[in-house]
Amino acid sequence: MKVLIIDGSPRKGGNCSILADKLLSSFEKFGVDTEIFKVGAKEIRGCVACGYCHTHGECVFKDEVNELSGKFCHADGLIVISPVYYGSPNGSIISLLDRLFYSSHFEKRYKVGAAFAVARRAGTVSSFDVLNKYFMLAE
Repeated sequence: MKVLIIDGSPRKGGNCSILADKLLSSFEKFGVDTEIFKVGAKEIRGCVACGYCHTHGECVFKDEVNELSGKFCHADGLIVISPVYYGSPNGSIISLLDRLFYSSHFEKRYKVGAAFAVARRAGTVSSFDVLNKYFMLAE
């Protein structure tokens, strides 16, 4: 079994990273092959709905999303961790997930998915809802 963890925080050693590391150590105890992908401060632009991915099988923007798509394809589960900024997931994680789910054309149905919204104040419920919609739409 393989699980891919996406850490959406740009802060090194922040709460999202602490959670990702705890999940990694828990999975390793049970022999689950786990990898953490840190979005961090990477420049992930949003989808422009150009349709390139439908004819070429990958996103037109040659960045981490295409690399991550292959890892997601071979994973049995995906965990997404996002900090909450102004009541929603941060922009980098949304841009990444929009392009990852839209441009990858493998069967996502029945893959296991989990989302975590990490906040100091409010906005976790709405952020959690946004993150879980990727899993619901992909079944």
